[in-house]
Amino acid sequence: MTSHDVVAAVRRLLPGTRAGHTGTLDPWAAGVLPGCLGRATRLARFITGEWKEYLAWARLGVVTDSGDIFGRVLERSPADGVTAEAVGRVLERFTGRQWQVPPMTSALKKGGTPLYALARRGLEVEREARPVEIASLRILAAEGLGGPSPQVLLEVICSKGTYIRTLVTDVGAALGCGATLAFLLRTAVGAFRQSAALTLEELARAAQKDRVAEVTVSMDRALSAFPPVEVREGAVRAVAGGAVLYPAGVRAAPEGLAPGQVVRLCGPRGLLAVAQAAREEGPAGGRTVFRPLVVLV
Repeated sequence: MTSHDVVAAVRRLLPGTRAGHTGTLDPWAAGVLPGCLGRATRLARFITGEWKEYLAWARLGVVTDSGDIFGRVLERSPADGVTAEAVGRVLERFTGRQWQVPPMTSALKKGGTPLYALARRGLEVEREARPVEIASLRILAAEGLGGPSPQVLLEVICSKGTYIRTLVTDVGAALGCGATLAFLLRTAVGAFRQSAALTLEELARAAQKDRVAEVTVSMDRALSAFPPVEVREGAVRAVAGGAVLYPAGVRAAPEGLAPGQVVRLCGPRGLLAVAQAAREEGPAGGRTVFRPLVVLV
């Protein structure tokens, strides 16, 4: 099931409700896919989370053209001499800031065409390496070490934009035997964790009982990573119209907000908008203002 299929299923369960998702997950992978309903579809870019967490089974001794077991096998190498200790030592080298070349199976575009579309036509194009951050990378389990087809289970905490199949391929190259991704489970996207996620079946039951609001996350909570700025009653209408919020309309704000900081603008009755702090200079000195990015009322 593709990410698009998931959204289509949600729309069927909730007729007349706008629905979207915050980032794709491979059709054969499993795990967390944050979705947005109604007005929250306008917030997707703010709730993707800087960090993602995965469990990944890496099959050693195999290299494929797609970086996963569904691709064409390019090379097979003996991996019976690989130990868990050797894997652990190699993983240490991949922790921290890394440069990754996106796989041809990615949705990144080259000349306006997604890489995966080019790959389906048998084409391979040059891709620029991109910076990613691996906060944590460790081995949790191993199967068949010393045998003909060993696998290791990796736990990965990484920045958004990290390609796990590329990471597995690179780890395999460093081990000297090659590796390909056998299974992928995304366990967290930012603050959204698998333990609190809903299945489509659970959403269907909630919809039948008219309890969708009870089992989903509010917009304010979804944006909790952004500091709140309280708006005075007299400035609510201006903010709702997309106007810049000036100090006179601010009831309370955290100290030390830097220019560019994204914040929540909250009125007496709840969330009004997502805005960005900016510094304006004038004859009387500088002042911090808030420019709405998305108005939600």
